[in-house]
Amino acid sequence: MPLRQLHPDPQADVAEATPPTVDLVAVHGLNPRNKDKKEHAWDTWRSPPGPKGHLWLRDSLPKTLPDSRIFLYEYNATVVYGNDRTTFLDKANDLLEAIRIERDDAKSRPIIFLGHSMGGLLIKQALINAHNHADPKYKSIKEATSGLVFFATPHNGGDQMLVTLGGLAAKMARSLGFQKGENLVKVLESGNMFSDIMSEHFRHQLLAYDIVSFWGASDNIVPREGARLRLPGDHEKIVTLEADHSGVCKFGGSETDQDNLKLVRANLKDLHQKALRKCDLKTDRDASSALPDKQRPSSHYISLARNQRFSGRAAILSDLKQRFFVRKECQKLAVFGLGGVGKTQVALQFAYWVKDNKPDYSVFWVPVVSKASFDQAYAELAYRLSIPIEEEQDPKESVRRYLSLESTGKWLLIIDNADNSELLFGSFDEPGGINGYLPQSNNGLILFTTRSREVAISAAGSDVIDLHEMNLEEATTFLGKTLTNKKLSEDETMVNELLQELTYLPLAITQAAAYLNRNQMTIEKYLALLRSTEQGMVSLMSREFQDNTRYPGSQNAVATTWLVSFDEIRKSDPPAAYILSFISYIEPKAIPQSLLPQRWSDEEMEYAIGTLLGYAFLVRQEEGDMFDMHRLVHISIRVWLQGQQRTTQPDNLAKDESPHQTNPLIVETLQHIVLVFPNHHEENRKLWRQYLPHALRILERSSELEIDERYELFYSIGRCLYKDRRFTEAAKAFEETYTWRKEHAYHDTNDQMTLEDWLAGAYQNTGRNKQAIEIFERIAIRRKTLPENNQDRLLSEWQLATAYRDDERIKEAIEILERVVAIERRTLVEEDNNRLASERNLAIAYLNDGRIKEAIEMIERIVAIQRRTLVEEDNNRIASEHVLAMAYQDDGRIKEAIEILERVVAIEKRTLEEEDNSRLTSEYNLAWVYLENNEVQEAIARFEHVVAIWRKTMPEEDYKRLRSEHELARSYLEDGRVQEAIILLKHVVAVRAKTLTVDDSERVASQDLLAEARRML
Repeated sequence: MPLRQLHPDPQADVAEATPPTVDLVAVHGLNPRNKDKKEHAWDTWRSPPGPKGHLWLRDSLPKTLPDSRIFLYEYNATVVYGNDRTTFLDKANDLLEAIRIERDDAKSRPIIFLGHSMGGLLIKQALINAHNHADPKYKSIKEATSGLVFFATPHNGGDQMLVTLGGLAAKMARSLGFQKGENLVKVLESGNMFSDIMSEHFRHQLLAYDIVSFWGASDNIVPREGARLRLPGDHEKIVTLEADHSGVCKFGGSETDQDNLKLVRANLKDLHQKALRKCDLKTDRDASSALPDKQRPSSHYISLARNQRFSGRAAILSDLKQRFFVRKECQKLAVFGLGGVGKTQVALQFAYWVKDNKPDYSVFWVPVVSKASFDQAYAELAYRLSIPIEEEQDPKESVRRYLSLESTGKWLLIIDNADNSELLFGSFDEPGGINGYLPQSNNGLILFTTRSREVAISAAGSDVIDLHEMNLEEATTFLGKTLTNKKLSEDETMVNELLQELTYLPLAITQAAAYLNRNQMTIEKYLALLRSTEQGMVSLMSREFQDNTRYPGSQNAVATTWLVSFDEIRKSDPPAAYILSFISYIEPKAIPQSLLPQRWSDEEMEYAIGTLLGYAFLVRQEEGDMFDMHRLVHISIRVWLQGQQRTTQPDNLAKDESPHQTNPLIVETLQHIVLVFPNHHEENRKLWRQYLPHALRILERSSELEIDERYELFYSIGRCLYKDRRFTEAAKAFEETYTWRKEHAYHDTNDQMTLEDWLAGAYQNTGRNKQAIEIFERIAIRRKTLPENNQDRLLSEWQLATAYRDDERIKEAIEILERVVAIERRTLVEEDNNRLASERNLAIAYLNDGRIKEAIEMIERIVAIQRRTLVEEDNNRIASEHVLAMAYQDDGRIKEAIEILERVVAIEKRTLEEEDNSRLTSEYNLAWVYLENNEVQEAIARFEHVVAIWRKTMPEEDYKRLRSEHELARSYLEDGRVQEAIILLKHVVAVRAKTLTVDDSERVASQDLLAEARRML
């Protein structure tokens, strides 16, 4: 497992540095349940937790021990302590092996171990294993160990019984979130894995070391007696710190922590001085400089200079070291990743690490950007290695034979930029690629870097490491090293925004830094350029720059670095090239496979997708049928398309669209999405949500097109947006279609009135009641020519009445609804859903008009009918019961209202998804009645649940979401939580001010409630 070097900085050039005199190795204890092993390994020693915390091993200790080398060991402690004794012993061996690899050049350099909690037990077991191991390579670690530092390590349980130590370890596990009865707790309770540690024989071994045991005065897990080894004389020193169990080995900025750190540093300094007195460093230096008698001296050819700005990538560098030098599980390994992700720089850093730390290894660097670059590199190797080459002999074959000889010694060969499969392995027309010139030797290691997964697998089999973008911490450090104006990196907010825009891609960061350095620009101004227009972004990302860490003549600009790969795909796999072009007009993230053009057979389609996955231009999500494309690749495709001279399809890949010429590819993309976009029926909700971002993007990209399909797509997505309660966006989409049809004399009157119905509904749901009424009135007038019992005519009147009611024109609403109900009572049976819906709407209007008794009489009759004819989970029946509950509430019959709503909520909890709008509406109504009945805590719990979900699923201007937030604020006021209410009401008032008229009743109500809340302070 990884042994991380904290000091000296492993990325720094240490050629001129003083050799370290002592190695310190820190080992953490058991991971808290569900905490990432890596985070715990670091957070054990830093305060506060997280990358910005004070890691005293790195940030403070080197000031006391500047000539030490300090390591932190990462491992999965849950696995180690949760299985059996064998796993525990194996992990102790892993620790020894990781240390051995780092000390090949200095086997006798003194070691001081630091262990927190159960990490101290792993250290003790490792020393036992080193003592007992037949292989002398581990015995040297035991013999070099000089000091042991334990932080709250349970050496026994307070007495000397084995079972007590197991019980104490189990108690520790439970304090970290593990439950009694879990396998880990059972294993620890047995104590079997600790038998070696508790043996008397090991106590004698401990006498060879200088030991300090730190214990926290507030430690309620390990007692003071349990933290002592009880060794005779001065072999063990006990130091008490003002800390608890976890805080005993991490030190923040508080006065107490700094006092504790002072004690720890002083004791470590003492151990360091004792270690130096024990060891003759001259013997170690002589041993590290010796080479095997029969091995030729190592030599190095690395054509690129060391990258002084390199930072991060610790995990992959550690993985390379582990695979090649610790586990020794392979001789060939490939690093695969997107162009610009930093593969060459990782390989370069690794090459220099091997050169610096493995003196018996030669390092050879061979770029395969082209056949000529390979030939040139091999010719240089032949010259540097003084390989005799006879006349007419192929120099490449001579190099291959030389490196394949056992007598040549150990070597690492790096094959960089192995992107072209035909160049590496040959083709049907030109067999015999450069792979035939790669040496084979038990002493040799080969590392490939490639953009092609196909090449990676062909070259290294399953030994492939995927390299991804940097994380935030790595990217921040890298940017800081690359900028000439270091003050720019001090603005954390601006830096984070920039790195997010650049998607943490190293090449993009390098390009941005070069631009900032050249133009002496602020990050804020660069971001403004980046975000101004798409063409501006393309121009910025296409700007070439000088980078001495890359090959001369290579394309350094982000937007052009992938052009060669695009051209290769265009020639070798036209369907894949067409898919690339299609994707350039839609969203780059969450692309459903079902959305892609189906122009080819299933096998051809899968092969094309495989090609794009193989270049990392597409990444498959866990769901399997969904893909992502890197945002900068998405931009680069458009740069590529602009440079294409389009002739015929399918590889007639588009010119840049212009106002003078319609781009056929964008038309095809639009037409395809119109064809596959689903209707707004409920069963298609998941699918339309997947397709919506892509439909919206193609509409944005096709703004110059004036064709029917574009406005039909607006209509389709408008209906889906409406169903998703995204009413503002839906209204805009309907307006686009409405305006287009109006300007082009659309003749389908019925379809046009249906569109107007949708548009008016969207207006109504966004508080634009006047506009909604205007449309509904116009539709109702047009439909007056129909028979009075015609369903379309009745629907229009019903909609108009609803709009009047929402506009508080209650009398007019009642007049219309009474007429509709009268007609439906003459023409429809009493169980008819349309008739009952109209009566329910009339009952609501009566409630709004204060005619509570009439409303109750009507709605009770409706509910009675529906309880006879509909199942209890039917939406119509539930809607009626809602109205009845509200009527009872208005009539002061609170308990009856609560009883109905609790039953409805229970039914919907069984039958509907948590995010279902009907279910949440029921919960909202129940919470509202709870509040009216002074059941404040129950109301708050319900409102908080509803608000939390609606915030995830609805836009902030949605009237239901705003009502629920308003009522939650009212509940907080009732509970005396005034500050929380004010924060919530400020938000509601601000949103309603943007979407509602000044005199709107709901806007006024929120403003009044906010004013009342402020008076309560």
